[in-house]
Amino acid sequence: MREARRFRGEDLNSESIVLENTGILAELCGPNDYNLSIIGDLLGTRVFSRGNELSLESDDREKQGLFSALIDALVSSIDGGMPATPDLIIALHAELTPLGYQPSDRGREASSCEDFWDTCVQIPGSPAKLYPRSKGQGLYLKGLATHDLIFSVGPAGTGKTYLAMAWALRELLVKTRRKLILTRPIVEAGESLGYLPGDLVQKINPYLRPLYDAMESLLPYEVIRRLEESRSIEVAPLAYMRGRSLSNCVVILDEAQNTTKEQMKMFLTRLGENSKAIVTGDITQIDLPKRAESGLVHALQILADVDDIFVSRLDARDVVRSPLVRKIIEAYESE
Repeated sequence: MREARRFRGEDLNSESIVLENTGILAELCGPNDYNLSIIGDLLGTRVFSRGNELSLESDDREKQGLFSALIDALVSSIDGGMPATPDLIIALHAELTPLGYQPSDRGREASSCEDFWDTCVQIPGSPAKLYPRSKGQGLYLKGLATHDLIFSVGPAGTGKTYLAMAWALRELLVKTRRKLILTRPIVEAGESLGYLPGDLVQKINPYLRPLYDAMESLLPYEVIRRLEESRSIEVAPLAYMRGRSLSNCVVILDEAQNTTKEQMKMFLTRLGENSKAIVTGDITQIDLPKRAESGLVHALQILADVDDIFVSRLDARDVVRSPLVRKIIEAYESE
């Protein structure tokens, strides 16, 4: 990593870092110092550049330590050919924040960032690289890498489906798994599938649209179409899983809070050799009839002691969709 010299401001109310490489400095600051404004917002204080110095206007030792650790991580990232995008800054801040860094915590900083890079997802054919933007998301991605059955439970906007889709697409495109199967229960709300126009694919498309939205944000449409035509990607309602044995594939069951106990048991017993199942859902938004128990809630209870299953429980702190969404979720949770 390029050397960055740091020193305390003359009034003891600031922390400054000198970057000798002006190219790295310019990329770290971003257009019109936009990246510095993001760092300032995250740290809750002013961050500015003067010459080849970056300064934090705060006498808070913990903020100073976090500022130093964040700048070091970003310089290392740029050195490694990874641009300092706003998403990366937010993700690194989320990774470093809980540890309460002080400037002397050099060993802990390095190990934390190594863990962070291990959880990043690069999809072949996609220019985007996905980073966990909260501690909960980082643990979720680690669980995806180490377990064959993963439950991800949390409110809207926490990245349950999006991260699962990104991880599964990478597995498919690097040919670790031969197929990606996307499914969700068809829970009707006053309108029957039979009354919708078109063939089966057209009938179920409105229900499965969120899965397509996630795919299309990660890969070009032409790549998705080619994968569908070769049947490497299959999208189907949950009812069509009955009687199948799913081997060497990744299966994502979305909106699992709307499965019945029988449907969930049927789905979980489909898994074959070298397959991975990712089950996502929000147990606060169950659309089943009042007397029906959610298969997701039931599965989490009876499988709680099974060691080979990973459960990711995300909450309002993991919401990345919008700050407003986070506030809405917190308001409902405190009701």
